[in-house]
Amino acid sequence: MLYPPASRGRHYTGMQLDFIGGVAEAATEYGYDLLLSPSGSEDEPSFQRILAERQVDGLIVMEIRRDDDRVEHLAKAGFPFVTIGRNRRADETGWVDLDFAGLSASCVQHLVDLGHSRIAFVNRSQQLFESGYGFAHLALEGYTEAMTRLGLTPHAYLCDEDTAGGEAVLERILRDDPATTSVVTMNEAALTGLYRGLTRHGRAVPRDFSVVGVAAGRWAEQVTPELTAAEIPASEMSRVGVELMVERLTTPEAPPRHVLLKPLISLRASTGRCRPVPGAEPEPALPEFPDIPDFPGSDF
Repeated sequence: MLYPPASRGRHYTGMQLDFIGGVAEAATEYGYDLLLSPSGSEDEPSFQRILAERQVDGLIVMEIRRDDDRVEHLAKAGFPFVTIGRNRRADETGWVDLDFAGLSASCVQHLVDLGHSRIAFVNRSQQLFESGYGFAHLALEGYTEAMTRLGLTPHAYLCDEDTAGGEAVLERILRDDPATTSVVTMNEAALTGLYRGLTRHGRAVPRDFSVVGVAAGRWAEQVTPELTAAEIPASEMSRVGVELMVERLTTPEAPPRHVLLKPLISLRASTGRCRPVPGAEPEPALPEFPDIPDFPGSDF
């Protein structure tokens, strides 16, 4: 399993550990053991050793970028592999992924159905986005397309993946448009910061501000109020990834299979009907009345 740590300190996040555990458990059921490599590129020694020494039967590649040199290298070498996530070679490789574009659009539609029209989007970090991670780009595309289709103005933000990042991005959102009443987020690690920033600005969730996103259940349920979200099904994706890998090993001549998951949004307590922000909208102009002509004998 090629899986580079995602945190700044090169540690595996809770979500990543869920995937590692899920793949290890599913592989055991098929009689395979799991070897974990932190390789994020083809130049890393771990990646080179695995291929040169043929230490494994096949590879499950994680943290897929749109242009991923690991995928390119494995495809050219003819080494058996599948991916959890997808990139520009999606038609040529077996993969399982979430419909991040569709989920972002569904989050927007959920907020619009509640009367919201000022909807910001909080994505992952600038470093991750610029590295070309597919899910961050797909989610942004889904949000932007949905906002444009509904005649709304998109406002998207990159955000560091921690509490401080969430607080900082909330400041930028309300500075850019104080009338913002809702957020779609792909950045579960910044949730606590988003909530703290809203509290500091006197915005109660969901009375004054709604938050919805794509997040693991553990993140969605640890904030108060709990997050309305489409859950990332790490266990199911891990299981399907192992199934695809076993299929690739047992029937290498078969065409690659693709599995796209779109979980339903679980309604919790973080979204509600839109309430305009007092003082954030311009006062409506008073209607102009025509001049009343003077009439003979009138007291006016």
